[in-house]
Amino acid sequence: RGTIYSEDGQMLSTSLPEFDIYMDFAADGLREKDGKRFRENLDSFAYHMATTFGEKSKAAYITELKKAFKEKKRYFLLKKKMSFEEYKRFREFPLVRLGRNRSGVIAEVNSKRLMPYGLMANRTIGLARKNADNVGLERTYDSLLKGQTGKRLVRFIAGGAAVPVDGYMIEPENGKDIVTTLDVQIQDIAQTALMRKMTESGAQYGTCIVMETKTGKIKAIANLGRQPDGNYWEDYNYALRTTEPGSTIKLATLLSTLSEGTVRPNDPVEVGTAGQAMVGNIRNVTDAERSPKSVLTVKECFAHSSNVGMGKLAYKTFGSNPIKFKDYLTKYHLDQRTGIDLVGEEKPRHAVLKKNREGLSDLITISFGYAIEVSPLQTLTLYNAIANNGKMMKPYLVNRILQNGIPVKEFQPEVLEERIADEEVIHTAKESMEMVISEGTGRPAFEGINFPVAGKTGTAHVADGKIKYQDMIYQASFVGYFPANDPQYTCIVVIRTQPHAVYHYGGQLAAPVFREIATKLYNQQVEKKTGQRITFTSDSSHYMYAGNGQAIRKIYADLGMSYRDSSNSKNWSRVSPEKGQAIVREIPQAPAQLPDLTGMGLKDALLLLESKGVTVQVSGKGKVKQQSLPAGTTLTKGMVIQLTLG
Repeated sequence: RGTIYSEDGQMLSTSLPEFDIYMDFAADGLREKDGKRFRENLDSFAYHMATTFGEKSKAAYITELKKAFKEKKRYFLLKKKMSFEEYKRFREFPLVRLGRNRSGVIAEVNSKRLMPYGLMANRTIGLARKNADNVGLERTYDSLLKGQTGKRLVRFIAGGAAVPVDGYMIEPENGKDIVTTLDVQIQDIAQTALMRKMTESGAQYGTCIVMETKTGKIKAIANLGRQPDGNYWEDYNYALRTTEPGSTIKLATLLSTLSEGTVRPNDPVEVGTAGQAMVGNIRNVTDAERSPKSVLTVKECFAHSSNVGMGKLAYKTFGSNPIKFKDYLTKYHLDQRTGIDLVGEEKPRHAVLKKNREGLSDLITISFGYAIEVSPLQTLTLYNAIANNGKMMKPYLVNRILQNGIPVKEFQPEVLEERIADEEVIHTAKESMEMVISEGTGRPAFEGINFPVAGKTGTAHVADGKIKYQDMIYQASFVGYFPANDPQYTCIVVIRTQPHAVYHYGGQLAAPVFREIATKLYNQQVEKKTGQRITFTSDSSHYMYAGNGQAIRKIYADLGMSYRDSSNSKNWSRVSPEKGQAIVREIPQAPAQLPDLTGMGLKDALLLLESKGVTVQVSGKGKVKQQSLPAGTTLTKGMVIQLTLG
């Protein structure tokens, strides 16, 4: 089976051969001359089996093999799941090296699928399974990945020997390889940020997608679901599941009402300060929070996420013809799948819009994110079109197909819509999304960020199957792009809470994840592309931390910061100030003692402690501030340490 690679050439999924070894004790070559060949090789064969694999003693093997020979066992299991390296050694064993007919040895080859990065993008890369349907890219591209099994026609002659028939053979063919659009570094950033918030909040599930703005390439896609033991796993591709999105749908309302020309960006909208209002004498609409003032502009309705305001805009524009609003949903591809190369993408749904009281109520309801179901990926595709100046790109996951290292098919960016709205409308949408960050619902989460971001928060009460609105389960989301003045990446984060969660707004749960991803990507990726650099003090002694020594040196080199290296260690080092200069020193480590973890990031601390067999409990966020057991404590079996981050 072929290998799946990341865009930067890292192996994401590959196959390793495993061998199940059987013996046919009725084989003519093994039994001729009253089993002379078997008896002559039995002792040395049993010795090699015992010393190489250690599963049984030499004497046990001899007893077992003699019994099977006496009973003429045809399919006697010798060993399962032998690795390729083990099999190469096994082929040189006494008896085995004589060949299949003379030894009776039968080797059945199976393929074991290995994912070197484990959890990372697990559900998207997929699973290749024998007894169930494949999922992810393993399923979409199964016909290319699996190759062709070799076949040979044989005839049986006297004595039961199988003889190949010349000219009747199909050579086995290796599967083709796939190079995806995924970037391991971006995936790690997204997965780590999402995992941190999921663990902190105890949420039911979460998903995060990072898209390259100009092309539609998916650079990262993380899906985490809470398991019965409280841990999180990539158990489902939540990025493709449709749900009522809440306020992120307001972009469609804003675009459509502006495109109709019935409202202008700074037109006043009466929303009141009661937190609720009757819209069009059709239905009462409630806001999550009361408006700061009774009259908002159109852009402010979006920035402050006013359900009342957006409902009034939709009713004013489409109340006489609700079908027209449906046409805009179609134009924005909110009634169809994106067509991404993954099986299982759910199709959006929305209430049927009719020109009656029920239809008008649905129109108002859809305008702020209910009575319509879309997936995170479909929402992301719409927002990416705004970042891309109105051009909607099809999201995709595969760059090329390789056969023996040579490209046999290339995939190029595909445009779904050249322009979803005119230039003025797109400009207003961008301004409105920037206002979300500067003065609206996204302001608390992005306070102090030193590069421009545009986006939209979303919070929805969940009613899904057995879950009712009164269960008080929420879906928190944030979708946006960065840097806002020259978008490189568009990203969405969606998190479903536990019932009655204290923190459940998009600005509280999803936006901080977006900010962490955007900040790290901006520092590591975007400034390389755009030439924009964030400002920081050039005095490297201000930066104090600990971690992998090689990584620390690389950071200083990349940032052009001065330091003095007093460490010979390639592993763990600490940076500390001395006379206005940063000094890199080795962290002393005794094999049987706890090290000083102060200043380490959680990832490095976990790697170091778990390599020593220590169970870790964590509270807070940031770098290690305190450890419950002091450095130098002797390691003991089952030791548990509490790390406090800050």
